[in-house]
Amino acid sequence: MPRTNPKEVPAQAMHKSSLLRLIWFAVGGVSLLLGFIGILLPVMPTAPFVILAAYAFARSSPTLHRRLVEHRIFGPIILDWQKYGAIAPRIKLLAVAMMAVSLVAGYLLPLPTPAFVAQAVCMAAAAAFILSRPGGAR
Repeated sequence: MPRTNPKEVPAQAMHKSSLLRLIWFAVGGVSLLLGFIGILLPVMPTAPFVILAAYAFARSSPTLHRRLVEHRIFGPIILDWQKYGAIAPRIKLLAVAMMAVSLVAGYLLPLPTPAFVAQAVCMAAAAAFILSRPGGAR
């Protein structure tokens, strides 16, 4: 059932259990930290971690969820994902390009063949998923 305002956390999203809320809060915090690291490291994605943080904070901290959704940079990414399952074309391009750079780096490093093949398979699957998403607000 679509919500009228995707910035609001539905009441059923919040867990009543303190332990579950703490776990979701920890997942949100770690995801947000990884997202910030992704801003600094070109081989690390940012958007998936920020989206995961928003999801986790919706279950643990409505205040942090709202702050993420209202953020001038992260908010549109999160809202596009929440409303449409969409990833903006420039984010898709950046994500796939960074995966390609990482794959080339893995090839140039003396990685064992099984590790490189596993990296290539995982990145191909991730790229296929990213490219299969709609390109933005409909």
